[in-house]
Amino acid sequence: MNKKRYFLDPPVVKEYLVKGERFTKWSEDSTKTAPVTVKMDPKGFYVYWINQSKETTFLDVATVRDTRTGKYARLPKHSKVRNVFNMDFPDSNHLTKTFTIVTGPDTVNLTYHNFFAAKEKVNQNWADDILAIAYNAARNNACRQVFLEKMYTRISLHTNKDGKILVKNFYKMFPSDKKRVESALAAAQLPKGKHDTIKPDVFNETAFKTFLTHFCPRPEILEIFTSYSNKPTMTKENFTKFLNEKQRDSRLNEELFPRLRQDQIKNLIEKYESSTNSSRGQISPEGLLFFLMGPETTIVMQDSLAKCHDMTQPIPHYFIKSSHNTYLTAGQLTGVSSPEMYRQCLLSGCRCLELDCWKGKPPDEEPIITHGFTMTTEILFKVVKHRVNIHV
Repeated sequence: MNKKRYFLDPPVVKEYLVKGERFTKWSEDSTKTAPVTVKMDPKGFYVYWINQSKETTFLDVATVRDTRTGKYARLPKHSKVRNVFNMDFPDSNHLTKTFTIVTGPDTVNLTYHNFFAAKEKVNQNWADDILAIAYNAARNNACRQVFLEKMYTRISLHTNKDGKILVKNFYKMFPSDKKRVESALAAAQLPKGKHDTIKPDVFNETAFKTFLTHFCPRPEILEIFTSYSNKPTMTKENFTKFLNEKQRDSRLNEELFPRLRQDQIKNLIEKYESSTNSSRGQISPEGLLFFLMGPETTIVMQDSLAKCHDMTQPIPHYFIKSSHNTYLTAGQLTGVSSPEMYRQCLLSGCRCLELDCWKGKPPDEEPIITHGFTMTTEILFKVVKHRVNIHV
């Protein structure tokens, strides 16, 4: 009996995100605003916006921690910026256009990217769909091949005003060894001069794979390959032997985790090998390399992450992701307290939060949250209560 498999769904990038929408970009430390067209690439790796000078700014979706609209988005305080959006007029409906993307490497060091939509009520769709892609479980547990696709997407999107890819971006992306970059570009039959450009149709996925295999040679993979074949290609029989005897974990129960069938092996060859070799049932060193970087060989099997658990038991039967000193952005002796931490912890999956409540200062003695008898800063209990209430 085969074990039931569960699979994670990849992110869905809707057509309107790829097509783009007009927004106005504004910053909290400036009085200037800039009309931009915001888009997302078809695979959902980047949100990017293009200004009137055809300059492109990229935002890695993997760094997105939150998206906000309406009164929960950042709002400009400077009168000049507020006038641009008619915010102080009674019938401005500006809250139907506000949109903020929150990014950062962690829950503390956050950056806010602020926009106003040209049309009403499009902001919520953008906020919901970007956040869904950012927190997609398949994307957050991706194999190496997905990260290479992301690299290819970034290079392909970063074009000049004529729509051509700049060769200098290769050198910026791989700055450690310029001679190796030059050699790999030449091997892929691509221009290698820093001031050269590449037509998008020339820089296809095949050219990128050729560039990668020459830029990052994997002699250890070739050694594995030659141990099963002394010819330019490996037969289906030898590939089967490699998969079932070398690649497979011998400790697994063969009833629950059976060896790969011939039709499954045939599908793998067709997926990772060129049509010429795959039709012969053979795989090359390059095909083996890209198979080992694919989702079939990830360290954490995605089906285990997608498995549905029984959620009908009493609460004491489960482990609950909890947060201690939730309000603190740093150490518990002198750290700064922030209501923002509650939102970030909820987004991270925490369902047990700490509100360390104390009596406030006279005369009102309004309740506060802080780490008692330390030098940590204080925040109002009512602010945290409101922040938790709107996000749970």
